[in-house]
Amino acid sequence: MKSTKKKLKDENSVNSANNGDDAIARRPDCPLDKNELGHSTWGLLHTMAATYPDKPTPEQKCDMTQFITLLSKFYPCHICAEDLRAELKVDPPKTDSQEVLSQWLCRLHNKVNIKLGKEVFDCSKVNERWRDGWSDGSCD
Repeated sequence: MKSTKKKLKDENSVNSANNGDDAIARRPDCPLDKNELGHSTWGLLHTMAATYPDKPTPEQKCDMTQFITLLSKFYPCHICAEDLRAELKVDPPKTDSQEVLSQWLCRLHNKVNIKLGKEVFDCSKVNERWRDGWSDGSCD
């Protein structure tokens, strides 16, 4: 079985245009490619977790779990969706509070980063990154 990194690379090569010198410049109003989609999706998910209630109701907990589960069924990158479904079986969403959800999501994102050979994020900084802004004031 191919590794996730290899599968994603193969999927990208099928969907990408000619990368030679004669390649046409990509317009800014094109459909999202896999990398743009992933970046945007992680931004949405982390922002949702950052604004999730500290004390969610049972309905909010259920809704968030359903949202993430449904995302794993309808996510446009089929390999990514398959990997997410497998991960959710092993480590289902933790929705008890904003902190718990944000930390669970950060760990999930780091698992994906490791599979893709990307840098791991320090989850102790997740609220600074996605909710409060950096302590140096650069987000003010």
